[in-house]
Amino acid sequence: AVIWQCDPMHGNTRSTGAGVKTRRFDDVFSELRATLQIHKEEGSYLGGVHLELTGDAVTECLGGSEGLDEDDLSTNYTSFCDPRLNERQALELAFLVAIATGRRGRSDVGQRAEHGR
Repeated sequence: AVIWQCDPMHGNTRSTGAGVKTRRFDDVFSELRATLQIHKEEGSYLGGVHLELTGDAVTECLGGSEGLDEDDLSTNYTSFCDPRLNERQALELAFLVAIATGRRGRSDVGQRAEHGR
């Protein structure tokens, strides 16, 4: 068996002019959305996604609905290694993935359990 996984984080790491490592939210989501589309077209399934994120209000990745830009990076950049999505960016990405996969409501698992299957 093959289990496909997408890592939209590492291939999208960039450095600013000041040498600060960062990632653009739109690049991360674009790669993930493209991966989901390819699997849909091929009739296969994405088995996992590798994300680097935190529940903290860090300013390590650019963009998202907050509109973080390079000037915001110094506000709360705490990673010693790789830039992480903050709590708002992570939730936004989760909702965008749910929309992209057509799973806007309860999961199939929850529906099966509800009906005793």
